Amino acid sequence: MSDELRLERRPELRHPALVCAFRGWNDGGQGASLAGHFLARAWNAEKFGEIDPELFFDFQATRPHISLVDGTRRRIDWPESTFLEAQLHDGPRDVVLLLGTEPNLRWRSFSKLVTELALELGVELVVTLGSLLADVPHTRPAPVTGNATDPELVEQLGLQASRYEGPTGIVGVLHDACRSAGIPSASLWAAVPHYVSMTPSPRAAKALSERLADLLGVELDTGELEAASDAYMEQVSEAVAADSETAAYVDELEHRVDEIIDESDLPSGDTLAAELTRFLREREQDDEGPDAARGDH
Repeated sequence: MSDELRLERRPELRHPALVCAFRGWNDGGQGASLAGHFLARAWNAEKFGEIDPELFFDFQATRPHISLVDGTRRRIDWPESTFLEAQLHDGPRDVVLLLGTEPNLRWRSFSKLVTELALELGVELVVTLGSLLADVPHTRPAPVTGNATDPELVEQLGLQASRYEGPTGIVGVLHDACRSAGIPSASLWAAVPHYVSMTPSPRAAKALSERLADLLGVELDTGELEAASDAYMEQVSEAVAADSETAAYVDELEHRVDEIIDESDLPSGDTLAAELTRFLREREQDDEGPDAARGDH
């Protein structure tokens, strides 16, 4: 193992899955990072290691923060890439969480560190969480798209085959490293309303957390995120109501979502996301509309 990987201990895990969530480009509305930190709390995850940020971050682009301890002593908080273990005794597997900020540098070396540790810990599945900006209303559950490149994994987990082409973030490079290392991997993406992109979205975090729990076959109480989602919807609705143009646009999105639901029996997040994407493309033929959502599925 490289000196850049600092392990306090090597946990003993049952059929572990590695779940990764990064702040930054892959984290629209902070949906993925909110989900990752919620999972750490909900599963009482404990830190067992980290990746030294020195060679992976441009500190002028991703600056460390200074904070005061006890109101007097100054402490520098560096960008983190932290590994935590969650022993899920009531489920079929344990979980390793990798939480942090998308690195600025040496993505291939960073991903190799992650996959080498995953192999050493016996990780059987890697799942990345992401959130992207899209034409979706804040008043409806956030649609989640699940993707994988391995045909067997697509069939086994009921996901979609990844057909994305375009710019990628660290999650795209990490999935490529998993493929090279022979580790099955999948990605979950929640759609976040583009018109409130700067507002953290607990609704997206809730959707990601629930879809992940279903994928892993583990129990998860998302009551905390449910309450936060209700407050989020009320606050955004108040802001939207103050702008007639935005309010009309949200009404249009709501009608489209309701039509999709009426046309199918309880559609999956994948179905809803696909239909909304089709709607967006049709709409852009008549009007320039907002910028298309980004995301490397």
